[in-house]
Amino acid sequence: MAAPSPTTPGGRSTTVRMDTGLRRVIGRRSLLFTGIGSIIGSGWLFGALSAAQIAGPGAIFSWIIGAVMVALIGLTFAELSVMFPVTGGVIRFPQYGFGSFAGFFAGWVMWVACAASAPSEVLAVIQYAKPYLPWLMTSEDGVLVATPSGLLVAIALMAVFSVINVLGVKAFVRFNDLLVWWKLLVIVVVIGTFFALSFNPDNLVAHGGMFPNGGAAVFTALPAGGIVFAYLGFRQGVEFAGESANPQRNVPFAVIGSIVVTGLLYVLLQIAFLTGLPGELLGAGWSEVTFTDVAGPLAGLATLLGATWLAITLYADAIVSPGDTGLIYTAVTTRIAYANAQNGNAPLALTKLNRRGVPWLAAVFTFVFGCVFFLPFPGWQKIIGFITSATVLTFAFGPVVYGALRRTLPDQPRPFRLPGGDTIAYLAFLSANLIVFWTGWQINEKLFLAIALGYIFLIGYRRFARRKLPALDLRAGSWCMLWIAGMAIISYFGEFGADPDALLPGGNGPIGTVSGTVIMAVFSAAIYGYAMITRPSFENTVANIAGDDS
Repeated sequence: MAAPSPTTPGGRSTTVRMDTGLRRVIGRRSLLFTGIGSIIGSGWLFGALSAAQIAGPGAIFSWIIGAVMVALIGLTFAELSVMFPVTGGVIRFPQYGFGSFAGFFAGWVMWVACAASAPSEVLAVIQYAKPYLPWLMTSEDGVLVATPSGLLVAIALMAVFSVINVLGVKAFVRFNDLLVWWKLLVIVVVIGTFFALSFNPDNLVAHGGMFPNGGAAVFTALPAGGIVFAYLGFRQGVEFAGESANPQRNVPFAVIGSIVVTGLLYVLLQIAFLTGLPGELLGAGWSEVTFTDVAGPLAGLATLLGATWLAITLYADAIVSPGDTGLIYTAVTTRIAYANAQNGNAPLALTKLNRRGVPWLAAVFTFVFGCVFFLPFPGWQKIIGFITSATVLTFAFGPVVYGALRRTLPDQPRPFRLPGGDTIAYLAFLSANLIVFWTGWQINEKLFLAIALGYIFLIGYRRFARRKLPALDLRAGSWCMLWIAGMAIISYFGEFGADPDALLPGGNGPIGTVSGTVIMAVFSAAIYGYAMITRPSFENTVANIAGDDS
């Protein structure tokens, strides 16, 4: 790795610390396809129905709002990724900008979220296979969960993903490119067929109006309907930047391009689904729309419309789409473990590469812990809320790091530079915080407990690690603790996700959609401002980027 110099002729900037051993073979289209392939996973198969049940026709606006919010976050990561084209950037950037304490926080939560993502896609595969293989899943309290036999199948699929990942990035890219072409073709065919066979625009206003459950439901649907979950894959362009042939050109194209392409497809799909439903299904309201004995709503609607061939295609795609996304997340989680080790926040053994340039011990680690997630989350619906909240929480680091490095490294070369100064960064940070708030206390309580467990791990690791570790820099990372404490309090007293069986029953408080948005806007501005004040010095930032242990 090249050692950064304190300054360059440009002024207050530093040399980028590049990864060695990884192979830079991912081209522009393939990097874009990692994002698109990750986004078009299980979310598109279930999201249209889930969002419609929560928000009715207002779900159309949920998909648009979700795309805008995620795009704001993605823009900040695009600038950071071309400045520092390294593998696992989502968690290495916080370390660069605020030191080891913030880096561990981001790395732990992101790893937990990613480690749960591949299992969620595997669960989607076996849920769609249930009509043909009923022994895979059973219903508990109206929610499909895996049987013991289903769990064995899920573990076998995780093993397949891990083997493909270990074979090398070239094999992964070629396989993924082929699957993404298939996924794009299927979603376009579904949209066109629904519009052609059944177009009932009256559905948008005849059953309670555009917003049958109120405007707040449009925002509730973002996390609860799987909408934000469906968009989370945009970050793959960031995670694979260290293996891209031309990251300065390819990363912004992949990050923004994946959101634009899939956002357009998702909005069209939601409209096609809403207007394609027969009127008799809507007699009891949008919240009661179901498809008897059919695990997949899109295949269920295709069957009702007489398009049996499309239903069969969707059942096949129900294996391909989430399967490909599970493959991508297996690769990404491996690289997150690698990046944590590079940051000094995980054992150095996780950086060991095989002859194909893949961190193979990290891949084994990812497989084992991915399988563990099947125990507390045996069904797709049980896991997506946790993944959404955890992942978005780590996304909030991007805007804050962006603001800090704009100040600390003003002369750093930025081949992709955002306009507007702090405006986009603040809006992106606010967007991430609002999504976590809307997710609700029922899920967030588990997330905050996972964060607490992470810090127990940090204390133990730093006590017994046999390698020299970077200084924590508690002052620079102190905003993280204030931020999480505030988020926990606001979520607890919010009106989202009431859970009387929670360890600390909350989610039924006085903070609603409007008041919560106002409170979160003020809180986000305060935390963002505090982080800018307490950011590390120029010299410490250079040391963070260098991986200096002093």
